[in-house]
Amino acid sequence: GLGFNIVGGTDQQYIPNDNSIYVSWIKKDGAAYLDGRLQEGDKILAINGKELKDLRHRDAVELFRNAGCYVSLKIQRRLQPQNGPVGHGGDGESGGLPLAAILVPGLALAATAVWILLRYRQHL
Repeated sequence: GLGFNIVGGTDQQYIPNDNSIYVSWIKKDGAAYLDGRLQEGDKILAINGKELKDLRHRDAVELFRNAGCYVSLKIQRRLQPQNGPVGHGGDGESGGLPLAAILVPGLALAATAVWILLRYRQHL
């Protein structure tokens, strides 16, 4: 996956009266973590140009699962870290987030490490 979890949607509002999708958790050493631009609490406005407006949670999850190798996210940055629901201000948008730039090399590195480990174990 992309290395993060989301919350929100029309059926699972994270913030009362707000149907938006938010980043709830970023997996350490996952693609989003290694890229470094996405933060927990960020509001995701669009993925690959498709707005995440008024979607059920599961429909948003499907968009992320079917995003493909090159992923661009339009996000709104939270104002400040805090516990519980997050606050937003300004336009706070960032540019696209090409997670595949980290994901593809990371998978290649992991595959190489497994190959080396298996070869090493054969020699023992």
